[in-house]
Amino acid sequence: MSFNKNTIFALASLILTIIGICLVLLGAIKYPEYAIGFSLTGTGFIAIGWAFNALKGRV
Repeated sequence: MSFNKNTIFALASLILTIIGICLVLLGAIKYPEYAIGFSLTGTGFIAIGWAFNALKGRV
């Protein structure tokens, strides 16, 4: 499997989005007293993954 820059950006955005979703769910389900912090951090991870996905064909 050859990794070019588009493949790397796609994998990075997928991984960051999965981590973000897991953080949001972890805060909502397991630690409800810290849900705001987990949700903000998870939203940040999702936003960075979205930015990487937008950069996929441009860099």
